[in-house]
Amino acid sequence: MKTAIDRLARGMAVLGGVVLTALVVLTCVSVLGRGLNSMGHSDWLIGLSQGAADGLIAAGVGPVTGDFELVEAGIAFAIFAFLPICQLYAGHATVDVFTSRLSDRVNGWLVAFWDVVLTLVILLITWRLSAGLWDKFGNGETTFLLQFPIWWAYAASFVAALVASVTAIYCSVGRVILAATGRSILPSSGADAI
Repeated sequence: MKTAIDRLARGMAVLGGVVLTALVVLTCVSVLGRGLNSMGHSDWLIGLSQGAADGLIAAGVGPVTGDFELVEAGIAFAIFAFLPICQLYAGHATVDVFTSRLSDRVNGWLVAFWDVVLTLVILLITWRLSAGLWDKFGNGETTFLLQFPIWWAYAASFVAALVASVTAIYCSVGRVILAATGRSILPSSGADAI
């Protein structure tokens, strides 16, 4: 089971990384296009060479239409895509100012408790995301510029949230077992050491 969850979490993280990289490239292209378009309309370039300004504008350079719509949908997916690997390897930020003085056994139970709480939150978010998905699917709402159905973004995020939910449940069970028995069923990381 550990290998399957690990592969699922890693696969989702790679997919999230691919999407995030594509969004970075999209944003760079859009900003470059917007800058070149502004330069084509600038008094400086028109004064320097009317032909160059006209040629730049005629080339059709400009921002990518709907770039912010794609970034909004893609970032939502990427957040959910990175959540499973972060959960599996205990990569969430922690503050242990007070707990560092507690015993290893107490700390183990605190980690297990907060892992269960986080799992419940992830399950709640996944449930509400599914409700939003069905709502957006039913009403046919589309984005303003690109006119793609909003439920597509909800569906992609929901799939990633389902993987996050499965991983979170596995991690909660694993951390409770670790706290109770000292035996780990989770991949090793520095945060798992009790």
